[in-house]
Amino acid sequence: EIKPNTWNQSTHSRTTALHTNTLEALLHLHQQRYCLRKNKMGKWLLYVTTLLLFVSPHPSLSNITTAAPPLCGSPVFSSRIVGGTDTRQGAWPWQVSLEFNGSHICGGSIISDQWILTATHCIEHPDLPSGYGVRLGAYQLYVKNPHEMTVKVDIIYINSEFNGPGTSGDIALLKLSSPIKFTEYILPICLPASPVTFSSGTECWITGWGQTGSEVPLQYPATLQKVMVPIINRDSCEKMYHINSVISETEILIQSDQICAGYQAGQKDGCQGDSGGPLVCKIQGFWYQAGIVSWGERCAAKNRPGVYTFVPAYETWISERSVISFKPFTSSSSPSSSSVLRASAILLGVSLLLHDW
Repeated sequence: EIKPNTWNQSTHSRTTALHTNTLEALLHLHQQRYCLRKNKMGKWLLYVTTLLLFVSPHPSLSNITTAAPPLCGSPVFSSRIVGGTDTRQGAWPWQVSLEFNGSHICGGSIISDQWILTATHCIEHPDLPSGYGVRLGAYQLYVKNPHEMTVKVDIIYINSEFNGPGTSGDIALLKLSSPIKFTEYILPICLPASPVTFSSGTECWITGWGQTGSEVPLQYPATLQKVMVPIINRDSCEKMYHINSVISETEILIQSDQICAGYQAGQKDGCQGDSGGPLVCKIQGFWYQAGIVSWGERCAAKNRPGVYTFVPAYETWISERSVISFKPFTSSSSPSSSSVLRASAILLGVSLLLHDW
């Protein structure tokens, strides 16, 4: 069992110690070089030891400045979806099936050991949490596997701003009746901390068991589908939705708490049954949930990309109800603290080896 929220401080201490010990070891070797440099075997021992010290893997400091659950966004297995393909079992371990009275109605995502993130429009009976169940580790809707489990919902939080399809606030939190025991098939997704942006063109993925086309249900055994969709900036998405539309160009369709992803030509998108599921992007080796499947005009239609609730916009709303911390990430263009420390160790190591050699 993975116990969340118990790893951050100790990991930070271990990481700092690793780098400190590396530098101390190099300095110690430097002090001993006079004894070794006249001995050919000693020289090579010094050289090899130094190499091992600075090429050994160290955890990145940028990945541990959060109390997010351990291993969030890190599936053990590598790997409504229109134009999608079957996934590999366990490749998207945060994906869940939200059921009402035992039937699949929407997707959702695991964000901690007791909380599920989904869309408000999926919750037609917020005053009846006992009617909802969450299938964890599910792979095929019609064939249960030994790695999955179903947990009842205890509490439902819907966003009061939501006022129908296309409006703001299409986000909901479900508290499970009992904590999840994480396995290699059941793991949480990382939530990106604000402020954060996902650049236009960023390759992200949606997963789900929804229709594979308008009025085309996913065929038996209904294997979890996946498809890659690039991020589209809000202005471009807004313009697309006004093409061949009777809606006035002055009317805002894409809200400030929404993000778009998909293709101008269509063909690949989410559809009925995928709602509430996650839009995830891989950043610096971790998967982050950028959005929640919310709405769109038809499925995979031209100039009608999928519209998603932008998760970072609700960091405060989520944290206040679930006490979940979001995971920050730094720009890939800027070096992490661990990279700087490692580079310093390399320079020091090389200088020590060359000096008086």
